[in-house]
Amino acid sequence: MRKLIRKVGPCRLEPQLQRPPFESLARAIAHQQLNGTAAETILRRFVALFPGSSFPSAKKLAIVTDDAIRAAGFSRAKIAALRDLAEKAISGVVPSRSKINSLSNEEIIERLTEIRGIGQWTVEMLLIFQLGRLDVLPADDFGVRTGFAKAYGLPTLPKPGELREFGERWRPFRTVASWYLWRAADAAKPIKAKKLPPLKSASGRARKKQAGNQEDQQ
Repeated sequence: MRKLIRKVGPCRLEPQLQRPPFESLARAIAHQQLNGTAAETILRRFVALFPGSSFPSAKKLAIVTDDAIRAAGFSRAKIAALRDLAEKAISGVVPSRSKINSLSNEEIIERLTEIRGIGQWTVEMLLIFQLGRLDVLPADDFGVRTGFAKAYGLPTLPKPGELREFGERWRPFRTVASWYLWRAADAAKPIKAKKLPPLKSASGRARKKQAGNQEDQQ
């Protein structure tokens, strides 16, 4: 890890601390199984359903029909997840931005994984990138596992349990360790080879030369 930190430099993680948990989770639902560009396009259409709002509240979501949300690009499964998220936000299961800061990581995970379509990994991403919690190790994350194997010279990816056990030595800054492991995973990605122009066959070159000689003779 020391070698990785020296190579990458200072940690540049910048959490979005002002985003409410409801919005963060709604955006996470939109991004599930989609690339970033497609998800952001759907989110722009979704937000456009609520004129005058930078992002709708849970109560505002309740007054929009499923058909309207579907037209924005959400699947029926994701609409069901959004509905459940809104219901739990209104009932208080999803805490407000001020309330969530008083809860521990474990309490937040326990609460938010009650929401349909929200698993532990999604909540861990919220803890890291929205709440700025410094001691989170998403051991199931493929990028973190890949980065660990790369940084520590392992031939195969570690199992999540093995990574959690090893990661105990990084407390209370497991988030920082995760960030560096993501950078190691990025560096391990294969470089895409550029396509070279097709080679002309020898017979093709010969025919072209022969045609040129015939023109000269004419």
